[in-house]
Amino acid sequence: MGSPKCMEMEGEMKSLMKVWVSVITSLCYCYFISSRLPKGMIRFLSLSPVFYLFSILPLQLSTFLPTGVTAFFITWLTNSKLLLFSFHLGPLPSYSNSLLHFLSFACLPIRLTSKQQHKSKSKFTLHPIFLPIKALLLGLLLNAIKDNHKQKLHPTIILALYCTLMYLLMDVLMGLCNILVNATFGVQLQLPSDDPYLSTSLRDFWGRRWNLIVTYTLRHTVYNPVRSLLTNTAFHPRWASVAAVMATFLVSGLMHELIFYYITRIAPTWEVTCFFLLHGVCVVAEFGATMWLGRKWRLHWVVSGPITVGFVIATAAWLFFPPLMRSGADERSIKEFNNVSECVMGIFY
Repeated sequence: MGSPKCMEMEGEMKSLMKVWVSVITSLCYCYFISSRLPKGMIRFLSLSPVFYLFSILPLQLSTFLPTGVTAFFITWLTNSKLLLFSFHLGPLPSYSNSLLHFLSFACLPIRLTSKQQHKSKSKFTLHPIFLPIKALLLGLLLNAIKDNHKQKLHPTIILALYCTLMYLLMDVLMGLCNILVNATFGVQLQLPSDDPYLSTSLRDFWGRRWNLIVTYTLRHTVYNPVRSLLTNTAFHPRWASVAAVMATFLVSGLMHELIFYYITRIAPTWEVTCFFLLHGVCVVAEFGATMWLGRKWRLHWVVSGPITVGFVIATAAWLFFPPLMRSGADERSIKEFNNVSECVMGIFY
């Protein structure tokens, strides 16, 4: 008989399998039924039970990583793709003639690069050695902080490690999805991120480097509709863009609050929303300063780069990570990592 830790992990894996069976079944319904309906409100109404189901599925899980990944992949990204699909927009209409393509692009955080939208064969751009290096570094960092890390390390170092771990975890998970789909279909996919630690401005960080799949999703589900709506209602295009930027950061903050709730099961404190709204204001101010001062007054990247990354880390330490740390979710996730490692090692020894 296995240890209690391994039995608990086995139970969570069974729950995870049930969740993803529900996801695949629902997406088959979307492919065979909803896609045959006229685009617009009729198709949207046909998808509304799926939206609801995908919003409650993370509550069927209890451990940090499966809950967080399901919430991010399904509750946020897949629901957003299906929302666009309701109006025959986004990445899914391109794959309506292939069930396997539809399932892959609906439930995984992937998208084709813009130049290869209609090509079936192309070369994967991510250098194959990068992902194993990041995965190895992720494992080493998790192993380094797994035992009483809060007692041994300075809080500033801990927060810096958490920022690094989040970046590596996101890149490894999404990179694995890219490699899987590339190996299956031979298509060129957008990279998960573009070296966010090299950002030279907040606009560069949020718009062109950090979590590009989410950036693409928010641009098409929030920014473009809000900007178009306000521009068509007599708003000046510049003010419409400002409002659209703030709406985008607001929605991002609310979605992160929801994901944090799934993970912690604690009522939101709205600190995470404040984090994203603060960055939205700073992005707008940064753009305004650039327009006012002109490009010749722009700081050299040697100066602006550290300032940008430092600001992101400092504000994350202030507003983003405290809700997780107060609930003990960070320590629980490390404990779960230890449990998984022990159970895997127990299989071979």
